[in-house]
Amino acid sequence: MKSRIQELAEKINMTRDEFIGEMRKKGCSEPTAIKIWSGEYENFDNYDDNNVQLSNLRKAAAVLSVGTGTLIPK
Repeated sequence: MKSRIQELAEKINMTRDEFIGEMRKKGCSEPTAIKIWSGEYENFDNYDDNNVQLSNLRKAAAVLSVGTGTLIPK
């Protein structure tokens, strides 16, 4: 099953390596970018404004040109 990130990246023809590279440019470590790509953040349910996970999702949203809320599971 694809993660939400993978679904959105597929819509804009972005590969895994491109996504990880763009996340690295935004200051995200490669291991963290891989976790985001694989959807590990989707199991997290306690987001707040100062949260590292949310900060990384903001970076991912910028890379994919979507709103952060698009990435947070309902």
